[in-house]
Amino acid sequence: MSRVANKEQYEESLKSKGGLKYSERSRWLLFGLPWTFTKYEIRDNDFTIIKGFFTVRENDCYMYKISDVEVTSTFMQRLAGLSTIILYTSDVTDRTIVMKNVKHGKEIKDFILQASESARLRRRTVNMQDIGFGAGDIHDVDDMDDLNGHFDN
Repeated sequence: MSRVANKEQYEESLKSKGGLKYSERSRWLLFGLPWTFTKYEIRDNDFTIIKGFFTVRENDCYMYKISDVEVTSTFMQRLAGLSTIILYTSDVTDRTIVMKNVKHGKEIKDFILQASESARLRRRTVNMQDIGFGAGDIHDVDDMDDLNGHFDN
């Protein structure tokens, strides 16, 4: 990791992310060994993915943007004590975040669900679902146009 130019600002930034709850690595399916270069840091307000060896890419997602969490385990994953966690988000970078071959899958899934809901309540955000009503579906809202877009005079 690179050096920190402003240590106080960096510490304040880490404090705003919240306490580190889980630090997990993606693992090889064979024997469940953590020899990959993908690390997940799960905090109270933030979810961070750190990938790479030569070029390191760090991607954050706020907890309040996570709308649903799914955990799956294949037969081979269950033998190694691993699972895959899928996060469905409203984040611009990644709509779907996949944490493949991680330990403690159910525990992490439950924490993320609770933390995302409490983060939404703290920020007073409402998670709206897309029910298929777009701007093009609005007709005769103000009785000035008809269905073809013609104005009434």
